[in-house]
Order: sequence, then structure tokens, then C-alpha cells
Amino acid sequence: MSDIRRDDDTLSVLSAPIDPDTLARLHARLVRDAEANGLVDVAYTTIDSPVGKLLLAATPKGLVRVAYANEDHDRVLETLAQKISPRVLRAPRRLDDAAREINEYFDRRRKAFDLPLDLSLSQGFRQLVQRHLPEIGYGQTRSYRQVAELVGNPKAVRAVGTACATNPLPVVVPCHRVLRADGALGGYIGGLEAKTTLLNLEAAA
Repeated sequence: MSDIRRDDDTLSVLSAPIDPDTLARLHARLVRDAEANGLVDVAYTTIDSPVGKLLLAATPKGLVRVAYANEDHDRVLETLAQKISPRVLRAPRRLDDAAREINEYFDRRRKAFDLPLDLSLSQGFRQLVQRHLPEIGYGQTRSYRQVAELVGNPKAVRAVGTACATNPLPVVVPCHRVLRADGALGGYIGGLEAKTTLLNLEAAA
């Protein structure tokens, strides 16, 4: 009978709700211990913005991913675990600089980002295009053809479109500044409403 009572007591302790402050402390300790032992390969957090909740993720090399809510943040994290490392952990402090600069951008207090970037999610021509996109200045736009010329391959217009559509670092790497030759928006990973918001934000500065 005493064994049953002990089992019941154990179950009641394990099933008791844990208050949010305790959970926060436990998570903070987990993050500290994991970082101290080099066990965090991908740190992430989420921030609110005028274009919805953004997921920010970074490796020791730099910011590796900015994802819109419509991309499904859980799926993005799964992809990061598959492509980079399964050692993924929510660690907001590691993203403090990125969050601050993005907030400054949306507040019209920043026109260029000064963050280390990890472009390892893109390869070859796509990465080449993405490296050149920051050369399009704040408030300016270029056509897909102009970007193709910028990277030295004028005929690769469609490939430039693909590179912009698969940009893993939207907002920070400004693929939103690339339009169709006729001035139409073209596609955008965050949706056309988000692209319009970013362009209007920069045009009003």
C-alpha cells in the first residue's frame, strides 16, 4: 500500500504545473550550459515586426536565416537541423545584435546592416547573387536583368529570380529591391504585401 502511495505522490509531483518564471530560469540555465560546452550550433529567436513575426537564426559564423511566419517557423527550424546541425536551441541573446539592427531598420534609423552573415544555405550562382544584393542601396531598386548584369551574367535573368526567391536572409539581404523590368513587384518569399511594406518604408525615408 505504501508503494502505491509513493507512486501516487511521485506522479502528483511530476504532473504539477511549473510556473513560467521557473521554466524561464531552467531554460536560461540550459542555454548557458549548452553554450559554455559548445553545444549550440544554431541559435534562434523570434521578433515582432511590421511584416509579422520573424524568425532569426545564427551560427557561430553569423546570421544564417531570417524567416517570415508564412514560411512556417517550425519547418524552417527542422530544415536548419537537417542542413546545418541538429543542435538547435532558442538563445535570444545570441541574436541581440541582429534583432537590434532589424528593429532600427524598421524604425527608419538604419539604412544598411552591419552583421556577420553565414551564407552557407546557398551555393554557387545563388550565393553569388545574394552576396551582391546589398550593393543595391536603400530606397533603390533594380530589375532582375540589371542584377544579372551586375553579377556578370546578363542572360541569367531567370536564375537571378530563383536566387532572390530562395534568399535565406530576406530584409537583411535586400532581395525586395529587385523588381521586374516593367516595374511589377515579382515574387517574394514573404509575400507581396511584405515586399510592398519594405519598399514603401524605404521610399518614405
